[in-house]
Amino acid sequence: MTEFTLEVAERHWLSEETFEIRFVRPPGFDYLPGQKVGFVDGAARRDYTMLGPVAAGHLSFCVRLVPGGRFSPKLAAARRGDRFAVTAPFGFFTFAPSPRQAVWVATGTGIAPFVAFVRAGVRGFDLLHGVRSPRGLYYREELARAGRRYRPCISGPLPDDYDGPSPFGGRVGDGLRAGWPPGDYDFYLCGRGEMIRDLLAIIDSRYEGAHVHTERFY
Repeated sequence: MTEFTLEVAERHWLSEETFEIRFVRPPGFDYLPGQKVGFVDGAARRDYTMLGPVAAGHLSFCVRLVPGGRFSPKLAAARRGDRFAVTAPFGFFTFAPSPRQAVWVATGTGIAPFVAFVRAGVRGFDLLHGVRSPRGLYYREELARAGRRYRPCISGPLPDDYDGPSPFGGRVGDGLRAGWPPGDYDFYLCGRGEMIRDLLAIIDSRYEGAHVHTERFY
């Protein structure tokens, strides 16, 4: 059931295929960092996570344009003042502080809930962000400042002019094995279902007793 109508305020591109879109926040729209909404248009629906901060007067989303996709082309073509129907906020992928070291693992735009956590004041985490090229390291400066360790995992060629944090050349699962010895961790995984399945297998075999939170982003 649709609960809110969001009005487009602005949009800017983060890379050739990904953009951030901002909406005017409607009255009564309350949510927890890490929660999402479903954008609805007839039979089409696509869920996106709010970037935060939760006290802001706007709502922002990180969207990858998928040609022929159900919803991203509509958002990519939207103009200021256009309106979209969304569900009420929902979801359980929220941050729970604990004595264990938090290790966040994201691929692509699965970074969105972790940006929301940081904008809610979470600090001291470890983060692995898996991308094909450095252009996909969205919000990297903000995340690197807030975290204990920020490790990009870049599976494609590294450009000669790359000047970001020291990357791991490969996938996030390999980066986790290479950089994180067995220990007591809280894992938060967000991204493609294939990545989550691979990481769960690694965690089960290597990190006994770890706590795991998952969000399949696409």
